[in-house]
Amino acid sequence: MANPKQQLNPNWAQLRQKLTSNFSSKPLRKSATENQQTSILGKRKERSNVESDESRPNLLIPTSTDFSITDGIAMDCEMVGVSPLGNKSALGRVTLVNKWGNVIYDEYVRPVDRVVDFRTEISGIRPRDLKKAKDFRVVQKQVADLIKGKILVGHALRNDLKALLLSHPKTDIRDTAEYQPFLKEGRSRALRNLATEFLGVKIQDGEHCPIEDARAAMMLYEKNKRAWERSVKDFLRLRQKQKKRKPKKKKPAI
Repeated sequence: MANPKQQLNPNWAQLRQKLTSNFSSKPLRKSATENQQTSILGKRKERSNVESDESRPNLLIPTSTDFSITDGIAMDCEMVGVSPLGNKSALGRVTLVNKWGNVIYDEYVRPVDRVVDFRTEISGIRPRDLKKAKDFRVVQKQVADLIKGKILVGHALRNDLKALLLSHPKTDIRDTAEYQPFLKEGRSRALRNLATEFLGVKIQDGEHCPIEDARAAMMLYEKNKRAWERSVKDFLRLRQKQKKRKPKKKKPAI
């Protein structure tokens, strides 16, 4: 004869039911290994996002090792203050880069007059930089020789040429401050704004770097070279037509 089914004590039955319900309601804990893997992966993912911003290529860094003197040269100058009040600008540094953005000339300049204000917060020039700087006349001659017969690129080049006491044929000047597509409501825009909008790079965040500024101007020109050169040719063609239309002065009768 089979034994009748043994009944549990009511207290034990209640405890077992409580334990079962608690176990099913709690989520399973992850092992230490799983926690470590999640932590590592999380950090790796976060780090990759940061690196993706920092690893964006700087368009102003030359990709060529060609340091030759090309048909197009970009120039940028930094000024210091002379005169008793320091409100008169004088050349403190001049930089030239070729079409690839490689530096072909970069010199600090000792102005003829005594420097009163180094304008370091913008120019980046400090007193120590001018201790072994080249004489103004030497730099002027060297720059003149380098840019002769070249397409000269830059921003507000009239200021740089004025500081160098040099001139350059207007037909050979490509000024990003005067190129019509770069103007806003007919007015010139700062080079840093052009670099941000058209190149996606940030420049002049604090002290100016003439190498960086010259590269930015050159890249703006190179990216728009075809249309820019076409507009120059159209302008010259129009000027030639206007000259031909001018009536010749009649010689006075004798």
